[in-house]
Amino acid sequence: MLDVEQWAQIRRMKHVEGLSQREIRRRTGLHRDTIRRALASEKPPSYGPRPKRLSKLDPFIPGIEELLADEPRLSGVRIREEIEKEGYDGSKTILDDLLRELRPRFLPPPRSFQRTRYRPGELAQFDLCEPRQEIPVGYGQSRRGHIVTCELPYSRAFAGALVFSKEFPDIAWGMKRCLSRLGALPAKLVWDREGAIAPKGKPTEEFLAFCGQLSLGWVILDAGDCEAKGALERSHRFLHGNFEAGRRFANALDFQDQLDRWCERINARKHRSTRAVVSERLAEERERMRPLPAAMPDTDRRFVTRVPAQPYLRFDRNDYSLDPSLGGRRPAGCASPTPPISRRSMTCAALVGARSTSSFARSPAMTS
Repeated sequence: MLDVEQWAQIRRMKHVEGLSQREIRRRTGLHRDTIRRALASEKPPSYGPRPKRLSKLDPFIPGIEELLADEPRLSGVRIREEIEKEGYDGSKTILDDLLRELRPRFLPPPRSFQRTRYRPGELAQFDLCEPRQEIPVGYGQSRRGHIVTCELPYSRAFAGALVFSKEFPDIAWGMKRCLSRLGALPAKLVWDREGAIAPKGKPTEEFLAFCGQLSLGWVILDAGDCEAKGALERSHRFLHGNFEAGRRFANALDFQDQLDRWCERINARKHRSTRAVVSERLAEERERMRPLPAAMPDTDRRFVTRVPAQPYLRFDRNDYSLDPSLGGRRPAGCASPTPPISRRSMTCAALVGARSTSSFARSPAMTS
């Protein structure tokens, strides 16, 4: 096979040095026919790919295209089952290679994204993040928890609150605590379609009441659109790898205390994306945000229940004793976080009967 360099040398020897074809053959060791063709060709040799051989799949391509037109995401296994009925006996590999070329023609065009710039104090992104390990709750037990996370995308200031359910009172308490930690109110809250916030994209009355009490707007993301709050999603990965990894927690209160200290530390660092100190941008952002109200929204759980003959109230996973004189009556009940807000202990109170500290563990009946 003659390459371009040899072709150029042969033509130089002939037309510049004036050598004969016999002398060129002696110097290069090439066959005389090769030298003759090189001298006769005005263009350098080129060797393209060999013509593609016919594949066993070629007769079935029109049928495969019809299947993909009806269902673009039809699996390769199902497509192979259909064409085997028509006589295909080839391998799975060549079918997979063909589908990688054909399938994109029938799928909707991929979604593109543009770079987002945030204005100070405009948004606060909220989400739920589940710790990878269960939280110790006493009595030798552990329980799955959730962290209500909040991030201001302009300053990248981060806050979190540990809760043990996805019901709105707990999530509202977590939002209230995060906003208190950040020290000001944004213009809008950004949430995905969390069941207690906006199932099927429609905000719940409880969430609207919470926003109304604080005069906040809201943004509910489209289904499967977690990229719209990408700043917070990246912080979740950072939380798992930098906060949870290598730490041990004695109980829920210890978890929250360590989380608060970690948030203070990362809010004092220089953020890689913004190339600015988070706390400095947070101070700038607070100047554009509204101050916190004197009284935050009430997030207590309130309920009315009938007291059975055995005067115990079932709350969460435990039984709490009440005044025996309440048997058969329907007193009002209230469950709320106890002050200070940084301590994640809970109280359960029947407004007429008793007050006791609740437990997150499945413990024996609480008698007071």
